Amino acid sequence: MRAMQLDRPAPVGDSPLRQVDRVVPEPGAGEVLVRVDACGICRTDLHIVEGELPLVRSPIVPGHQVIGRVERVGAGVIGRRVGERVGVAWLGGTCGTCAPCQARRENLCERATFTGYHADGGYADYTLARADFVYTMPDVFTDAEAAPLLCAGIIGYRALRLSRVAPDQRLLVYGFGSSAHLTLQVAVARGVEVYVCTREPTHRVLARSLGAAWTGGLAEGTPAPADGAIIFAPAGELVPLALRNLAPGGTLALAGIYMTAIPSLDYADLYRERTITTVTANTRDDGRELLAEASRIPLRPAVTTFPLNDANRALQALKAGAFAGSGVLLTREASGV
Repeated sequence: MRAMQLDRPAPVGDSPLRQVDRVVPEPGAGEVLVRVDACGICRTDLHIVEGELPLVRSPIVPGHQVIGRVERVGAGVIGRRVGERVGVAWLGGTCGTCAPCQARRENLCERATFTGYHADGGYADYTLARADFVYTMPDVFTDAEAAPLLCAGIIGYRALRLSRVAPDQRLLVYGFGSSAHLTLQVAVARGVEVYVCTREPTHRVLARSLGAAWTGGLAEGTPAPADGAIIFAPAGELVPLALRNLAPGGTLALAGIYMTAIPSLDYADLYRERTITTVTANTRDDGRELLAEASRIPLRPAVTTFPLNDANRALQALKAGAFAGSGVLLTREASGV
């Protein structure tokens, strides 16, 4: 099988992913072998490749927004069958016994493992996954459309909940990549008015086409204070700007796994019970709820596809903001149809 392997972190412009041939792995107890059809590219992959997140395993195959078919099942697997279309997401496993797991907060598990970080991911023809952590994928989405839902969609969904924005209120979004363009659709479907701040003119066009009430640059003031805000861009300097556009009592959710340094904050920007919270991974319930709501709306991901062996070019395009919406690697051309 083919795999796009990272041996050591390097700038993505240096094309650090190397195509290698590997033996197709055998699923162990409780695992499924998934034949990959599509894998979304994510800014987290970029942080891993460029070393902003420290490598915990080397070499590693990135990718954690995997759509494929179950090829084989390991011993003890119940409820999964060969040929079933499934999704493999960032949260690859938890211990089930620590205090967060027992409190139904498995996203904070002390021994969580993550796909494409602790274990090889979906930038390959096949990947292994714990059977109890894969998702049944709705038929309403093609493989290419479904892939971004498994991280961009889930994390945006959790961020939207943590922002505490209700119908008929205003949501302010900073950065408009894969996660934001899906989150906007969920928010609009719920009756939320959405403002979008992004540096890319093409991303503003997409935001308006999906129902944004207002779009502007990252440093622009909004037409009115927002009841909640989400920062998707990994730029700490946006935190003070977002707080100044946040209404009293509003919540700012930081949706990234990595962010540059946050500058000193004036207490006045936080005063009047404004709140800052981070978004840490997700629970399986987040994923199941997002997939159900995405199917009902239904969400329409804007997708740019690349062949698997162009993973370096895809990540370079992601970093440059060269496409609006989501980028997806395909192992077979037919997977995008």
